[in-house]
Amino acid sequence: MEKNLPKQLQEIIFGSSDPSKSRQIAKLEKDGQIRKIAPRIYSANLTETPEVIIRRNLFSVLAHLYPGAVLSHRSALEFEPTQTGQLFLTYKYTRKAKLPGITIRFLEGESAIEGDNPLAGKLFASQLERALLENLQVSRKQGDDSKILPIDIIEEKLEQVVRINGEEALNLLRDKAKKIAAQLGFQKEFKKLDKIVSALLSTRPSKILTSPVAAARAFGVPYDPGRVELFEILFRALQQEEFKDRPDPNMRISAFRNFAFFESYFSNYIEGTIFNIEDAMKIIETRQPIPARDEDSHDVLGTYNIVSNYDEMVITPRSGEELIEILQDRHAELLSARISKKPGQFKDRNNYAGQTQFVDFQLVRGTLIKGFDFYQALRQPFAKAAYMMFIVSEIHPFLDGNGRIARVMMNAELVTTEQARIMIPTVYRDDYLLALRRLTRQREADAYIKMLSRAQEFSATITGNKMEQMQDKLTQSNAFMEQSEGRLRIL
Repeated sequence: MEKNLPKQLQEIIFGSSDPSKSRQIAKLEKDGQIRKIAPRIYSANLTETPEVIIRRNLFSVLAHLYPGAVLSHRSALEFEPTQTGQLFLTYKYTRKAKLPGITIRFLEGESAIEGDNPLAGKLFASQLERALLENLQVSRKQGDDSKILPIDIIEEKLEQVVRINGEEALNLLRDKAKKIAAQLGFQKEFKKLDKIVSALLSTRPSKILTSPVAAARAFGVPYDPGRVELFEILFRALQQEEFKDRPDPNMRISAFRNFAFFESYFSNYIEGTIFNIEDAMKIIETRQPIPARDEDSHDVLGTYNIVSNYDEMVITPRSGEELIEILQDRHAELLSARISKKPGQFKDRNNYAGQTQFVDFQLVRGTLIKGFDFYQALRQPFAKAAYMMFIVSEIHPFLDGNGRIARVMMNAELVTTEQARIMIPTVYRDDYLLALRRLTRQREADAYIKMLSRAQEFSATITGNKMEQMQDKLTQSNAFMEQSEGRLRIL
């Protein structure tokens, strides 16, 4: 954009009462180097609309035109005009003013106090505590014309404080708001704030809360709203698809267990627990660990013990609480040898994968329960399996073993409806992880659904009542190869 500006001229030029400067501005305008875009405001940007130019320079324009004004009420929390172009400032009077694309609503009130945030020049923004009190005032207007945000949004902002920084931070916010209320005469608004905070901290009845997120906090099951939004994206994508019926070709007990062995083998391989096939078979046959690899051996055995047990794998949750119980029971079996990882117990500290932080440990239970709502609305077995696998993986409820337990939960959904189970061979590993990452970071569900569908299609071809027969088919399919060596890709 700068290449369109005449040399040495700023994008925004303010009119001046100085006669010499005023003459200079008039000459520049006459020569076509600048143009007037609002009363006493000029611009050397001759291409973009006045609305775009004003929006980009909004705070500096306000600071120049209305020094001492305070960006307040909803504008102090949103920092932009509403959808109808309303911007709210506390100033010396109550009035309206117009700028291109923006209606400024001045509200008479106190100027900046200690703690309010400087924006540009002499323009300020209400600090969080002041802004929350301002948003608890009464407004006759509704929607985007209102100076205040809906109460549920205020509740969610307060819930976010306690969710991210803990109860002490919310108490400190309340204490600071009380002092500001006394200073600005916001005692009525502080009473409302105090009731919300008390409800969030479960010291007052939670029936006053309107936000689902805030109410969940008050009832002791707070959840991660961002993850729940992500689960809804996947839910909607799954609801819009029809999935092929793929009966499990390995329902005979020998074939069922053979498939379970390779399912367990590959599931552990994904997580870096790598054995050659012969050693893995020996672990299963003897029920004994490989010397010097006790914990790794028990990981393979623990996974196999679950996925080879038909009676266990037909168990699926009927409620959020049952989901939690099933997860903890299976995890206790899966990681029985890794006592330091607290088998069967949800994590007590946060975990990460690169720069991705999984659901906060304090929000695991509530996010699982909330995620169950979408799960129970799904009908197709593949859809339920894909959804279940993702929410467990995305929440990462345990210190370790999350990927393995997520794939166990996925296949339980398929076993209970006698649909083909899904294994993720080594050659598919990169595609599998890439699709998961794309859904997590870019919120794109199509690649994830396509990847799992292709994996199920492949898995349905791996049959055999004898272990050697099934192994041969996997070998012929390059299933044991690293992806860079193999020929198969899913995405």
